[in-house]
Amino acid sequence: MLPVTDMRLQGRKIGFAGLGNMGAPMARHLHNAGAVVHVWNRSEAPAKTAEEFGMKRVEQPAGLTGPIGSGIYCVNLTHTVVVEEVVFGKGGIFKEGIPAGSLVIDLGTTGVSGTRDFAQRMYEAGAGWVDAPVSGGQVGAEAANLTIMAGGRDSDILKATPLLEVIGEKITHMGEAGSGQVTKLANQLIVAQTIDAVAQALRLAELAGVDSAKVRDALRGGFAESRILDLHGERMVNRDFAPGGRSTYQLKDVRMICELAAEVGMDSPTLQNCLHQWVKFVEEKGFGELDHSGLFRLYEC
Repeated sequence: MLPVTDMRLQGRKIGFAGLGNMGAPMARHLHNAGAVVHVWNRSEAPAKTAEEFGMKRVEQPAGLTGPIGSGIYCVNLTHTVVVEEVVFGKGGIFKEGIPAGSLVIDLGTTGVSGTRDFAQRMYEAGAGWVDAPVSGGQVGAEAANLTIMAGGRDSDILKATPLLEVIGEKITHMGEAGSGQVTKLANQLIVAQTIDAVAQALRLAELAGVDSAKVRDALRGGFAESRILDLHGERMVNRDFAPGGRSTYQLKDVRMICELAAEVGMDSPTLQNCLHQWVKFVEEKGFGELDHSGLFRLYEC
């Protein structure tokens, strides 16, 4: 068990569902800030590790409702349908009904229309919903310096802010429920296409006989500088594609971007090509479990 090192959330009861590469460090930071964190995870090992850190473990999502009641529930899950199942499903957190005054903070990347529907369900029960997807990857989650894009009512954002300040460094209230997810999809559009551009640039240099590590170093500080060139570019140079952010999730996000673009009537050939590349990499080549920087391997084939 780790000692509490921060008293900002002293005594707060928080439910946390989803302890993946991002969720596990987030839950740990909340615990270290003094909160009493009850956790659920579908697989055994992350939940057991959280318990060893001093968090309280439940066996089913519905087990969170008893100890948390009308408090705050954080979810960090992979797909919109999973969020709906875990929060509202037959064995979900609110299996016995939504306690008035409770608040769900969705820290994952979830579909915009689904998010708006979930928020409305909570509002009708006298409860709240904040979509607060994050950017910064596993590195940012571990360092508690994530960028957070939040959507929701002013009162719900006010209630969520003390928790968000523990896991993130930059928090922006984007507007009503769903606006955080729109912003995250804009982020993911840039990420997905920039990873492809960096992969092409470094591989082009290699094929032309120039050291890609030197090319990366030379480009840093100029107009091509980016966090992706820095972190993912290094992974590409070193061929180190151990998953931080799995490519299967990047493809999921690109599909949601395309769905949103279709809904709002935006036609983008570059976005369609981006989708094609990620489908090819994940589904045709079978590289879905690699880090998304592994898209580089498309240009080695």
